[in-house]
Amino acid sequence: MNLEYLWQGFAVALTWQNLLIGLVGCFIGTMVGALPAIGPINGIALLLPIAYTMGLPAESTMILLAAIYCGAEYGGRISSILLNVPGDAGAVMTALDGYPMAKQGRAGEALALSGLASFVGGMFGSIGLALFAPLLAGLAIGFGPAEYFVLMVFAFATLGSMVGSQPVKTLIGCVLGLMLATVGLDATSGAYRFTFNEPELGDGIEFVVLVIGLFSISEALIILEHQGRGMTVIRELGRMTARMSDVVKSAGTTVRSSIIGFVVGVLPGTGASVSSAVSYTTAKRISDTEGTFGKGDVRGLAAPEAANNATACGAFVPMLTLGVPGSGTTAVMLGALMLYNIQPGPMLLVERPEIVGGLVASLFVGNLILLALNLPLVQIFARVLTVPNWLLVPGILVLSIVGVYSAHSSVFSIYLMMGIGMTGWLLRKAGFDMAPIILGFVLGRVMEVNLRNALAISGGEISILFSSTICIVLWCMAVLVALLPIYLSRRAKRRAMKLAAAE
Repeated sequence: MNLEYLWQGFAVALTWQNLLIGLVGCFIGTMVGALPAIGPINGIALLLPIAYTMGLPAESTMILLAAIYCGAEYGGRISSILLNVPGDAGAVMTALDGYPMAKQGRAGEALALSGLASFVGGMFGSIGLALFAPLLAGLAIGFGPAEYFVLMVFAFATLGSMVGSQPVKTLIGCVLGLMLATVGLDATSGAYRFTFNEPELGDGIEFVVLVIGLFSISEALIILEHQGRGMTVIRELGRMTARMSDVVKSAGTTVRSSIIGFVVGVLPGTGASVSSAVSYTTAKRISDTEGTFGKGDVRGLAAPEAANNATACGAFVPMLTLGVPGSGTTAVMLGALMLYNIQPGPMLLVERPEIVGGLVASLFVGNLILLALNLPLVQIFARVLTVPNWLLVPGILVLSIVGVYSAHSSVFSIYLMMGIGMTGWLLRKAGFDMAPIILGFVLGRVMEVNLRNALAISGGEISILFSSTICIVLWCMAVLVALLPIYLSRRAKRRAMKLAAAE
């Protein structure tokens, strides 16, 4: 296996500039993750335009965004343990045993043990990414326009697992993203589409404007809407180191959950919420012989934390090798690469090994930085929870406006961002998730270009989409992934009805 790209990546990641960028990203990411419901997407959305306008090279920008992503996965456990309010969707399962430990006076131990589990999961995920990225890229080199189009269809089919309980809303969000991707000049015909005679929309909706509007602005409005809800912070952290007996007790669960998290992360459309749930339920089924899960069991705390961070690394595999985001956050990072006119895919490892290698190497370095930051400085990160909304919301709005204007120097972009933010707020109130919209937007452009190229090659014959073995396999996988949740749901309902009838 050729790991030359990784050694080249360490040469990039270990420069003093990129080490500093990684340190800043890890610190900011942990603080962002500690704030309830903010999550890594909002942190990345806020800092992406700033990094872009600072003139950072693509590899440094990706190192910064990856550090924020992984830092947020570490930070999400802080509010889960101290507030019983998950920092993001992936930290929901952490609260089940983390908060009971905090109420027992073991908050510091819970924070330290979860930090160690996060480190193990992150390192497992980084090793998996380093090993599997070249293999998958090698397999994908044979992809042509038709194969890429069918791959995008498969990616859309997997979206149901992101918001599985609301497939209709997921589909609507995906269609909205596809519609937004069609705004602007049609590169093939030269016609303007859906611009409403507004010259500023001629180049389409800018990715930064859409991301900041959908996530940051709508999040600020959500915070304002819920500012009256009081939260009690557990301030007595107690002992700030994990007991060796707890580390040994949870070691097997941590390793198993790291593997589960990486595998789930590689699957497009899944995320930390899925992997943490799978790892927690698996650990409970195997280890909960005394009924202690949910009451402060260290294994129930370690399982989701290890899985979360392994998933974050695993999500980079399809993004870097296939150009398909493994999660909502990597969809934003995929758009960041496109800002630099870089197309992720199997040739990225050949054409720009410094980007792939630098990002992978930075994950190893970043996990060491995060472990060093999170154990001694966790009390400082915990104080982020006390930031008042009257300071937090204006800060988000100011960073959003400055970021968009510095990236595009357009007042229209600010108005458009605000309009998108208001729409995103209304959609969130109606129960829609924003990730399918972003995935639809990012993948829609790639999908359209590859479909047109495939049809141009075949002279308009649609049979080209079914002409290769890769296409047929991807079509079968897409159908299976789309129909399997429906089948499992109906089978579960039939089983429930049989049990009810038997009683």
